[in-house]
This record gives sequence, structure tokens and C-alpha cells, in this order.
Amino acid sequence: MPTQRNPWLALYALVVGFFMILLDMTIVAVANPAIMTDLHADINKVIWVTSAYLLAYAVPLLVTGRLGDRFGPKNIYLLGLAVFTLSSLWCAMSTSIEMLIAARAVQGLGAALMTPQTMAVITRTFPPDKRGAAMGLWGGVAGLATLVGPILGGFLIDTHGWEWIFYINVPVGIVAFALAVWLVPSLETHEHKFDFVGVVLSATGMFLVVFGIQEGNTRDWDGLIWGMIAVGLIVLGLFVVNQARNTGEPLVPLSLFKDRNFALSNLGIAAMGAAITANFVPFYFYLQQVREMSPTRSALVLAPMAILTGVFAPVIGKLSDKLPPRMLPTIGFAVFAGTIFAFAALMTPDASIPLFLVIGGIAGIANACIWAPLATTATHNLPVQQAGAGAGIYNTTRQVGSVLGSAAVAALLSSRIAAQHLPTTGPIGEGGAGMGDIPPEVKAQVMDKLSTALSQSMYLPGAILLIGVVASALFVGRPAADAAKPERAKADIAG
Repeated sequence: MPTQRNPWLALYALVVGFFMILLDMTIVAVANPAIMTDLHADINKVIWVTSAYLLAYAVPLLVTGRLGDRFGPKNIYLLGLAVFTLSSLWCAMSTSIEMLIAARAVQGLGAALMTPQTMAVITRTFPPDKRGAAMGLWGGVAGLATLVGPILGGFLIDTHGWEWIFYINVPVGIVAFALAVWLVPSLETHEHKFDFVGVVLSATGMFLVVFGIQEGNTRDWDGLIWGMIAVGLIVLGLFVVNQARNTGEPLVPLSLFKDRNFALSNLGIAAMGAAITANFVPFYFYLQQVREMSPTRSALVLAPMAILTGVFAPVIGKLSDKLPPRMLPTIGFAVFAGTIFAFAALMTPDASIPLFLVIGGIAGIANACIWAPLATTATHNLPVQQAGAGAGIYNTTRQVGSVLGSAAVAALLSSRIAAQHLPTTGPIGEGGAGMGDIPPEVKAQVMDKLSTALSQSMYLPGAILLIGVVASALFVGRPAADAAKPERAKADIAG
């Protein structure tokens, strides 16, 4: 006999695993220099460690959201958690950059199975007028994980080595699995057909575009690269046409985009995903190579951002239920963009580190104004039976943004470093420690050129965030809450 449970207990259990998979989106950023040195890789290959994870995470999300609807979000979440935990062990034991990239791709697949289920459970177990607080926790975890990742990563790298950023997932994964088995309810399932043509088109198009962007600078943007990107865009166009003409169950129900706020929320979260990913890579290279900080010290520079995001996200999540949808995220995106531009302007060999701490704190509050309010707005009008599809689309757009941000910053960073006539391997890849025998005046010139290349790369995430400003400003007010909706959502909770 099904019993009604407190939905908060299920959410607490789910966010443990959710925190872990989002942690792995950014924890590698601070480890890039160490991985580059230990596995003898160049900048482009080491960034593929992140891009492979993001790509394998993004492409299946449209399907994994539906799998949750069909087989139950609890079951798919547990399957994904098992895959993620085992592949984390593989990552830690990798002995070459190619092996690490392959293991990260499998890890991304596990994350793709898990992510939509967390959002779908919120949508199906919390009534619309109470989702703001739940999304506040979900959004706070999302924002906090992307910022805590480098801090935790820095500590583990300095004390145990880069492998431990993956080893630590194993015990955490086991605990998360036990909590989910115990606390997450088995929700009603819905029959779905699976659009395999759509899967193939979306996966092929995404891979061609991302691979082309990231490898472009390596091949001097030759005809093959431009052809690959063009074909990828054509395939993605065919995917959209296929979805529009699909009379069964398309992978992406385009009817959901008739809800203006859902459509704009997706655009906003894609910008956020791209900006976060594109921001960390050049910033941590700057702190570790130009300022010669250890991984831990470099990560602590963004500690105020992480702390203030975690403190303010739950409060702002509750507040978002009572304010017009456009207010908080528009302010958040605008302030966050301003802080990124400020970082870019300050990234010189002798900039004030305390100033970075202050600006990072402001960025943390801005982050809190984005994650939860955006997710609340996206899911507010979703029909219960399409919770998985809607969550899958929303998380897919965030991950697509992250993939494109990672690929774009890799291409831009390689281009800017080459423009300064600097190598992408050797002493630059080893930071200040690798330049000990170089005369001080020569080293100063190299560091000045490197900081210039890295600061120029930071303008990319700042510009991307302006897309979020425009998207959020165009939100429309929510309709009055339907009194029947809370009862319908509550009735969907089963033990």
C-alpha cells in the first residue's frame, strides 16, 4: 500500500548524488595543470578531459529524462549512480590522457542518467506554489557544486594527487546509493515510445559541432574543421525538423516551448552553463601559472563565491515564489557578467588578490539569484506527465551550453596563447615551477604575455552572460496558482 512521504527527505537524498556529478564538471579545472604535467598532455588534450565528460553528459539527457518517466526516476537514478561511481574509479586509475578521456566519457553517461531524475522528482512531488523552496535547494546545490569543485580539488591535488579528485567519488557514491534506496519514493510510471532517429541526429550533430570547435585551432581552422561544423549544424537543423514532424512522441516535445518562460529559461540556463565552464579554465591557469599559486590556494580565491552562493540560494529560492519571474535572474545575470569583466580587467601579473576575493563574493550572490529562480520559472507550468521530458530538455540545454563553452574557450585560449607566441606545452604547461632556470626579466615578459592571453579569454564568458540578461528580462508574470494543481502533485507521491 503506497504511503505518503515527506518529499524533502527524497530531495535531500537525491542532491547528494547530484552534488557529486556537478562537482565533477568543475573539479577538473583546478587539476588541469597537474594532469597536463603528469600525463604529458597539451592544453587542448587536457581540456578534452572536461569536454568528453560534458559531451557524454549532454547528448543522452533528452533520452534519460524519458527513461525516468517510463521506468521510474528512482530506478534510472540508481543505475546512473552505479555507472558514475564505477567510472570514477576508472578515471582515478588512468595512466594516459586517452584513457582518462575515455573514462570521463563513461562518467558523463552516468551523470546523464541521474540528472533529469532529480528535477523530475521535484516537479512531481512538490506542488507548483511550493517548488520555489525545493528549487532553491536544488539550485543552491547546483551553484555551490560548480564553485566548491575547484576548492575541494585543490586540496586533494596538493595533499594526495589529482587521482583523488576521482577516488573520493567512490565512498560518496556508495552513501548516495544507500540514501536513494531508502528515501526516494517509487513514482508512477508513464508509457513512452523512444525516438531513436532523434537520438542519432542530436548525438551526431552535437559531436560534430563540439569536436570541430575544440579542434579548430589545432588544425589551423582548415576546410575539414569548417566542413565538420557546417555538417553538424545541418544535422542539428534536420533534428529540429524531425521533431516538428514527429506525430508520435518526439525526443523534444516542441509544444513545451510554446510556454514563453520555459523557452527563455532554457536559453538562460544554456548561457549560464557555457559561462561557468568557460570562466574556470583561464582563471585557474592564471592563478596557478601566472601567480604561481598551489591548486588549493588558487581554488580558495573563489571561496567567497562558493560560500555566498550556498548561503543565499535557499533564501532567494523561497523569495522567487513571491516576486515577478524576471526580477531576480535579470539582476543576477547582469551582476555576474560585470564580475567576469572585472576579473578579465584585473588579470595582470601583479593584481590585488584581495580584490579578486571581493569580486568573487559579489559573483556568489549573483549566482544565487540565477540558479533557483531560473529552474523554478522553467518548471512552473510543466504538466506532471511531461516532467521527465521537461527536466531532460532543461538539463540538456544547460549541458549543451557547458559543452559549447568548454570547446569555445579551448579554441580561444589556444588562439590567444599562440597570438602571444607562447607554447601550449613545456614550461607554460608546468607553471612557474617549470621556469625556474629562466632569467627573471625573461620570465616576467612570458608571464605578462600569458596573463594577457588568459585575460582576453575571460571576455568570452562575460559576453555569454549578457544573453542570460536579455532572456530573463523577457520573462512574463506567472498566472494565478491553480488550486487543483497542489492536490494533483501531492497525490503523485508514492512510497
